Amino acid sequence: MKVSSFESAPPLGASLDDRQVLVVESDLDQRRRVVSQLQTWGYLPVIAASGEEVLALEGHPRFAFALIAIRLPGISGLEVLRRLREVSVCGPVIMVADNGHSAQIVEAIQLGADDFVRRPYTAEDLESAIKAVSGRLRVHTGAPPVPENGERLRAELDLLVSTPMREILGIIEQAARADVTVLICGETGVGKDIVARAIHAHSPRRRNAYVKVNCAAMPRELLESELFGHERGAFTGAHQRKPGRFELADGGTIFLDEIGELHPALQAKLLHVLQDGEFSRVGGRGDIKVDVRVICATNRDLAREVVAARFREDLFYRLNVINILVPPLRDRRDEIPGLVRYFVERYARVFNVPERPLSADTMQALLAYAWPGNIRELENFVKRMIVLQDFTLHRTLGAASNVTPLAVERPETFAATHGLSLKEISRRAVLEAEREVICRTLEQCRWNRVKTAKMLKISYRALLYKMKDMGLKQDSAAG
Repeated sequence: MKVSSFESAPPLGASLDDRQVLVVESDLDQRRRVVSQLQTWGYLPVIAASGEEVLALEGHPRFAFALIAIRLPGISGLEVLRRLREVSVCGPVIMVADNGHSAQIVEAIQLGADDFVRRPYTAEDLESAIKAVSGRLRVHTGAPPVPENGERLRAELDLLVSTPMREILGIIEQAARADVTVLICGETGVGKDIVARAIHAHSPRRRNAYVKVNCAAMPRELLESELFGHERGAFTGAHQRKPGRFELADGGTIFLDEIGELHPALQAKLLHVLQDGEFSRVGGRGDIKVDVRVICATNRDLAREVVAARFREDLFYRLNVINILVPPLRDRRDEIPGLVRYFVERYARVFNVPERPLSADTMQALLAYAWPGNIRELENFVKRMIVLQDFTLHRTLGAASNVTPLAVERPETFAATHGLSLKEISRRAVLEAEREVICRTLEQCRWNRVKTAKMLKISYRALLYKMKDMGLKQDSAAG
């Protein structure tokens, strides 16, 4: 994101405007990027580096919405949220949580936060969060939500040049015209999200909201409130009525990612919405009727989940009207060069570093690697390369290709072979050791991720994040 317009942001205490938003972020670089991006979307950011600066405002000016970091020097972002809610000086609130700290998110939602992003977050993450609260944003201020980035979607779809993906693009066009549920299947990181976005963008609902929910990212109680909303007083911390994602998606599309992780009690409630288009908020008495198209995605075999009594059979058939199976990246290798160039250009711009061409040897190494974590693993690899400014990618990727998930080269051999620094060797050794421990613990717990997280003494969400980042799934952990 460009940062040249940062200095033109309105100072703290600027006059009220429907597009005026509050940004509370202590990280200077992140604050600059966020302010610049909000300005390109037509908002007027009011900046604060601490909670004390916000609370020192005179006259309690109103804001269209607020972006507040939980971790701040002095007064925490949670305390800022609580006090802002007491005086009602802003519309929806998006909290910035530290990665792996799900307790922060739960507490923020209970205090009245409308959505959250996790560090490190990008313009796309922020865009999704603003879209998610767009219904509440219009209620508070009449300000327009961030529009779907059609150019970015078209650019990403143009990267899908392989034969199987061109066939899927044809299915997407057909599915977009038919207003029925769609189930997108495939391994973690293959690009199920872009398929869902493309279906919405080509459908008659494209001018209405597109709302994404990750069903694995929250505990059951919080997810129910997130999906269906809650009434004031429904539970401790529910200080005001909050519409759910289904209400925000009325007239548009809701994308339920990781649908296989949905708790059985919520499966029943989702089935009721699909059958009748009605649901009730948590703590509510009356039914709410919505017109929403549902698209779901999963990396699980839901037919097996049904046989194992972990997923409702009637819900499975309701969701599986149109089924799209997205192939793994190893079966679409001709897309790798385009994806790499796209990610190099994108993250060079995001991190404000020089964009350099890749050598033929590097590209050949990328093409030869199996990419068990698919496009997400490729994206993270390129991102690390850009951040570290390490463009001798074929050396590190060659090492990664020769290392099995549960075996690591001896450090002295690795250093001699690849000419890497001690710091880099240590970093990779830690990553491989962590992967090995997670794999073995998952096997020990029969791939029960809740038990695995408890045994490793990390949060459930942190475990999911690490598994995705490492490309871990049940049928590939053995290598």
